[in-house]
This record gives sequence, C-alpha cells and structure tokens, in this order.
Amino acid sequence: MECHKSSGRANPARRASPRIGSNSRLGDKMSIVYILTNEAMPGYIKIGRTGTSVEQRMKELHTTSVPLPFQCYYAAVVKDDALLERTLHTAFDDYRVHRNREFFKLDPYKAKVLIELLALEDATPKSDLFEDSLTAEAVQKATRSSGKFNFVDNQIPIGSELEYYSDRSLKCTVYDETSVLFDGQVVSTSRAAVLANARRGGTATALSGTISWVFEGKTLALVREERLAKLSTDKFDEA
Repeated sequence: MECHKSSGRANPARRASPRIGSNSRLGDKMSIVYILTNEAMPGYIKIGRTGTSVEQRMKELHTTSVPLPFQCYYAAVVKDDALLERTLHTAFDDYRVHRNREFFKLDPYKAKVLIELLALEDATPKSDLFEDSLTAEAVQKATRSSGKFNFVDNQIPIGSELEYYSDRSLKCTVYDETSVLFDGQVVSTSRAAVLANARRGGTATALSGTISWVFEGKTLALVREERLAKLSTDKFDEA
C-alpha cells in the first residue's frame, strides 16, 4: 500500500478508494466478473459479468426451470468486466457447451486463477444466498453427495496436504480414505470447506468439498475427472 504525506488539504487524485465489496459501487456501476456453479449441473460453470452485484445476478438466474440455485465460486471487482469476460470466453472456447450460452465444462479453479491476476478485490459472497430453508436443505444435501471423495482410489496418499481454494494458506490433511483433518477435527471435505470459509469470516453451510480443496494445483474434482478419463481411455485401448 502506498503512503503519502499529508499536505493538510485533501487531494482528489490521492484520496483513498472506498472499500469495494460485493454490495459496493465502483463509481456509478459495478464491474464484476464471476464464476457460478450449480449442484444440479456438476462439472459445469457459468462465467459472466454484472454491473449490479453477484447476489442480484444469482437471484435473476434462479428461475423455476433450475432445480437448485447457483452458488458463487469466485467473483472479483475488475477494471473492465466486459473485456475480461470476452477474454475468458475466448480462452475457454473449447470448453464452451453452447455458442450462445456462458456455460463451460470446466473446473472452476482454472478460471479462478486467471481472474485473480486482474482482480482489484475479491467480491465473492461468503454466506449462503438461499431464499428459504427448504432450498438450503436441498443444496446442503447435494453438496454432501458431490463432496464424497475417495483419496486412495484417486491416488492421493494419506497424510497429503490440501489447500483451500479461496485462501491457500488454509490447509487440511488427508486423514483416511474419505476424511480430512482440519483444525483438529476429522471431517468430510465439504465440512472442512465450511469450516475454512468460517475462518475467513463466512457463514456458508453448503460448500462442495471436491471443488473447494486443491491438491498439487488441481481441485479434487479435477483429479477424479482425469483419473476416470484415463480409465476410460485404457479400457478403449484394450478393446
């Protein structure tokens, strides 16, 4: 952070910028790029932008045609949301599901690390944004299911260290085939993600462990996907 000597008079060019959060404004308009996931569409992400807020955009997307609400994996205030969105869509064009849709068959962490490079500030909501308790229960149930992961099957040794995707200084240790050790507690990866988010001041109760924890630069979901793809290729070659 730069420090400037006070001249006793406010200099408009040197005024400290107000803190930019998910509900704050940058000038008269938000400039946010986001990554959304949906437990009803595992493996797919939506990369978009908004001029209002992530919360508002997620509400707009939660229609009766979508069984579960979207969740924000990552969002950031950026200088030019339109330019960054176009760049990301071009970079991940091979993963795009439909030419006229912003959906990609892509691990969300891959998109996150690129957006982070140009982020002015993290604008990811740290709390649940569900409209009612029934919706919350449905998403919690789905994340528990999607968060199931067998470390031995996926060739991640017991004792390995995993990093939390939002703050890589937060780590957990693989405890046994299906559990991790976080803050002295033996828990599932999804529960560990909730606890890690709480350490960052969040209150979310439904987080998927397989996209929240990273092993050697890859989410657990991507590790599993690559293993299954290799098994499929090997079976095809044998046939």
